[in-house]
Amino acid sequence: MGIFSKTCEYAMRAMFYIAQRSQEGHRSGIKEIAEHIDSPEHFLAKILQKLSKEGLVQSIKGPNGGFYLDAKSLTRPLADIVTTFEGEQIFTGCGMGLSYCSEENPCPLHNDFKEVRNKITRMLMDTTIGQFNHELIKGQLTLNK
Repeated sequence: MGIFSKTCEYAMRAMFYIAQRSQEGHRSGIKEIAEHIDSPEHFLAKILQKLSKEGLVQSIKGPNGGFYLDAKSLTRPLADIVTTFEGEQIFTGCGMGLSYCSEENPCPLHNDFKEVRNKITRMLMDTTIGQFNHELIKGQLTLNK
């Protein structure tokens, strides 16, 4: 089980698949993406619509259309994908989900979790979609479960 919601996981896998295909000069349709990242098509369509609205992924309609990433999208941090689906709370919230937990009124796990959360935040802010894609291609990793 990952630290992100299933929606966010599918969004990241879709982005990385589209980035790989874009680098090869291809645009990808929903059916193709869904097959390669093991996602239900209808669920993926909603995810891609949201990513498109945020300007993270681009699309062209028509027979030679599909989804792709432009140069600007490749320079965006992974954090942009995460905040689109998880919100800013993932970078500031309590690990236990306690509403009262804060710097002034910390829960027992506050300081330990804050350290871990800050490392994850830095990693997501400092790594671009393009950098991650480069590492995926270099390692020939799969985006299926």
